[in-house]
Amino acid sequence: MNTTPILVLGGTGKTGRHVVDALVRRGHPVRAVSRSTSPRFDWHDRDTWKEALSGVGAVYIVEPDDGPVPLGEFSRLAVEAGVVRQVLLSARSRDDIHVALKGASEAAVRESGAEWTMLRPAWFHQNFTELPMFTESLAAGELRLPTGEGREPFIDARDIGEVAAEALTAPGHAGKVYELTGPQSLTFAEAVALVGGATGRELRFRAVSEEDYATDLLAAGLPEEHHEMFIGLFRVIREGRAEGETGDVREVLGREPRSFAAWLAEDVEVTRGG
Repeated sequence: MNTTPILVLGGTGKTGRHVVDALVRRGHPVRAVSRSTSPRFDWHDRDTWKEALSGVGAVYIVEPDDGPVPLGEFSRLAVEAGVVRQVLLSARSRDDIHVALKGASEAAVRESGAEWTMLRPAWFHQNFTELPMFTESLAAGELRLPTGEGREPFIDARDIGEVAAEALTAPGHAGKVYELTGPQSLTFAEAVALVGGATGRELRFRAVSEEDYATDLLAAGLPEEHHEMFIGLFRVIREGRAEGETGDVREVLGREPRSFAAWLAEDVEVTRGG
């Protein structure tokens, strides 16, 4: 058994906890860190980096949602500390803002000197039960988004975790970029209907204009300077630029990704509570 621990940033987060589960099932020692663990890891406190990196051979990198971080500096320090492999959670988003942000993050890891793998997932199945901007709306019975009839190939976060675990531990993934999707693209109306059917709740989806959605964001307290980030994400979907499944999960794991309906069937108790 490999005794060199693998560092998982955001080890209790949306994907990190699934990476940890997949690594543990494979028999690999894991060091899952966050701001509340020991050792502690905080992107904004460089003094926490050294202990978190001590003795690890690979690292799963997730950036926080609260603004840019010195990823290039961290990745280079990881290499200096002996880390051989870095797997970055990027995104499949094709809007201008996220392309620029994630492009810079990917470049930072590529230039670190480590073996690298990029994961670019579609929107998660679990967004419908874990993402506040969805769950709070669905709790009131209606999800309003400017996506029109656009389709998204939603992916199960557990599949992301398994792909990450494979890339962190197995040969053949260095220098690869994996675009991770589910097996079928759905409209948001179709996805909401499936969630409603699985949970026994009367849920509705309403396609709204970008202007109306901006009004919704303002009412929810989101500062106006952040509106374009969200509107741009949904514009890509509405215009059909997010549609299309890949075979990358199958290539890495040797099986098909879990469908949206299969996720609901397996996690119906979770979704009932969502």
